[in-house]
Amino acid sequence: MSLKTDGHWFLDDRGRALLLRGVNVGGSSKTPTGCHPRDAADPSGASAVRFLGRPFPPAEADEHFGRLRHWGFNVVRLLTTWEAIEHAGPGVHDEAYLDHFAAIVRKAGDYGLYVFVDPHQDAWSRFSGGDGAPAWTLELAGFNLSALDASEAAITMWGRYPDYGTMVWPNNWYRLASATMFTLFFAGERLAPELRIDGESIQHVLQNHFLGAMGALAERLRDLPHVLGYDSLNEPTAGYIGIPSLGRPLPVYNSAPRLTGLESLAIPAGIPTEVPFVTREHLEQRVTHTVVLNSEGASAWSHPDADVWRRHGVWDTDAHGRPQLLRDDYFAGVRFVRDGLRPFLQRYGEAVDRSHPGARVFIEGEPGSREPLMAPEGVPVVNASHWYDLLTLTTKHFDPAAALVWGTEETARGREAVQVSFAAQIGAIAERSRRDLGGVPTLIGEFGLPFDLDGGAAYRTGDFSAQVEALSSYYDALDAHLAHATLWCYTADNTNADGDQWNQEDLSVFSRDQQRDRADPDSGGRAVEGFCRPSVRACAGRPRAQSFDRASGVFHLEIDASGAPVPTVVYVPRRHYPGGVACEVSSGDARYDAASQTLLWSGTAAGPQRLVIRRVRGTEP
Repeated sequence: MSLKTDGHWFLDDRGRALLLRGVNVGGSSKTPTGCHPRDAADPSGASAVRFLGRPFPPAEADEHFGRLRHWGFNVVRLLTTWEAIEHAGPGVHDEAYLDHFAAIVRKAGDYGLYVFVDPHQDAWSRFSGGDGAPAWTLELAGFNLSALDASEAAITMWGRYPDYGTMVWPNNWYRLASATMFTLFFAGERLAPELRIDGESIQHVLQNHFLGAMGALAERLRDLPHVLGYDSLNEPTAGYIGIPSLGRPLPVYNSAPRLTGLESLAIPAGIPTEVPFVTREHLEQRVTHTVVLNSEGASAWSHPDADVWRRHGVWDTDAHGRPQLLRDDYFAGVRFVRDGLRPFLQRYGEAVDRSHPGARVFIEGEPGSREPLMAPEGVPVVNASHWYDLLTLTTKHFDPAAALVWGTEETARGREAVQVSFAAQIGAIAERSRRDLGGVPTLIGEFGLPFDLDGGAAYRTGDFSAQVEALSSYYDALDAHLAHATLWCYTADNTNADGDQWNQEDLSVFSRDQQRDRADPDSGGRAVEGFCRPSVRACAGRPRAQSFDRASGVFHLEIDASGAPVPTVVYVPRRHYPGGVACEVSSGDARYDAASQTLLWSGTAAGPQRLVIRRVRGTEP
């Protein structure tokens, strides 16, 4: 099952170009086994947690991987976290978890699924409002875990339930805890030179432990040919790196308080402050009122001298106890990708190659950033950038005639303009692969939408038509550029009440609450018609274009055929073609096997060729 690459394409051992379409498994891997999502940031017992059973128990592996194969997926982005491996303390790896994870990876191969491993994180750690890094990393930097939420260094469900808010967790990118940790991880040697652990810069200490944890995992997977490689670090963020002025407001995601850079440093140091609150109203954001943050004067730091940015002369208080900037441009002049991410990717790629020779590194930059990605030297990479329909993601309402462009202030209005915008956004990512990364494959590592749209209306009515329409539009945009992609997400223990078991997210295409018959692989699926659709899987030559009209059932495929005596393989789901298929080919012969949902197109002449699939008349789904 091992693959080579040729420009944008992954090639199998018969020289066929593969289009990889898959799913992230799974959303609940961000939290420990048995941890209720509202308690995920509880610091008690942080070192004793376990992640055994993530993404699902071994006894369920056949069910879940069989369902993914049935739905036509051929690749899995399999989640792990640094915390899952090294939660017990620096250098202490959870060997039982590593064995469990390797067993899950091997089982995926039994179902013909390729795997790339995702060391997932969001906003650094569970204790800073996200997931990923172990608790001890924050303590190493001087933070008091128990005070991170109360001091406004982080926004957590643990500290605010039930008044947590909708999709507020990304604001942690700009809160003290997460912003500090990412700054230290990527540029601590340069920006926090006084913070050293046993004489070594905290940047090197943090990176060395992360590389050690991932190296231990890669050692267990090195002999599995269906393992394509390793994501470098999910959605890495810059923290304070590159901020030109700490006196300016920081970005606000969805609806949340707006802080300046100075306020993000000073409020968690125990200084109550009144700040504006920004509210999203459809395509616009505006200030609606003010709120006082940290009214009790809690400090996020374990002791007064632990404040790393105060120690480095970035800010202090005046004679009246009011915060003042001493170095407004302290973090300016440092570029995140050039000075932080790329050097890390170089170290990561070399470490991966030592543990798993030949494995690729799937790289991505800061979400929505326009700073070009830079590939490490001598390391085979894939552009695994993410893309989301931002308006639907943040508001949990799908409006097919309105969209926000991720990373810009641009909007799109009208159905046609929205679809054009979606395709253009995917196209821009593919163009970066060609322009900035030397023509490597583009695999959209994440895209998807909340299934609890409009307050979970579909769970009450059973009508997932809005989700089907949204997913169809996303896949249309992917098809416009023949982009490889892994949908976010498949969570085996998703429920309507608690979603993906993390921060009120509910993006899983599967839920036990929608499952009525475990013997039926479609049972439990949500909006399956939107993502389970015909697509080329292996092309004897190179694909040129494909498209699918869900309403009519017409599928078009154009290829540059090699003329080699191997078939082109197309996945054709029975769900859309319950009565079989009617095919037209420009040359060769097409045969459909309904049992395996596979069409084999053989004997094509070399050069441009075309395949059209239609429903058998009178057999509409």
